[in-house]
Amino acid sequence: MQTFSVFCVSNIFVDERFTSAEVVALTGITLRQLQWWDERRIVVPERQGHRRLYTMTNLTEVAIICELRRRGFPLQRVRKVMRFLQREFGKTLAETVGGTSEYHLLTDGKTIYLETSPREIVDILKHARQPMFAVCLSDAVRQVRAEMRGSRKNCAASSGRTKQRAAS
Repeated sequence: MQTFSVFCVSNIFVDERFTSAEVVALTGITLRQLQWWDERRIVVPERQGHRRLYTMTNLTEVAIICELRRRGFPLQRVRKVMRFLQREFGKTLAETVGGTSEYHLLTDGKTIYLETSPREIVDILKHARQPMFAVCLSDAVRQVRAEMRGSRKNCAASSGRTKQRAAS
């Protein structure tokens, strides 16, 4: 039995685009891995000539996939989750998880649960017949957004110092 709770999602950086180098800096993924995911159509960026430009949705998906991979989640299972969400809800993984609710992915290797309710998570864990793997997907999204804010502050500070030097 697959249980999913989904709420509305709001993207705050909808029009922003990120280069491959920026995605690498924000998520810790390697440039080659990012390119491989594009080639396999796991995360497909926009193109501007030969440049890949990633939307906030792409960046969020990369962050979530990175977190799942760091936890030992096989890429095949990640693809399955992404396809299921798209098919069942007409939403991408990033659209589903990018809101303010806490999203937890739980699986026993066969069944996938995406939950927002702590009570439901506890019920799933209590009734599990085998070990469950759990990841807070919302944390991955928050971490990337915090990295973005931090890099923006650093850029603004550098820009301010450059302007001060020019004025001196």
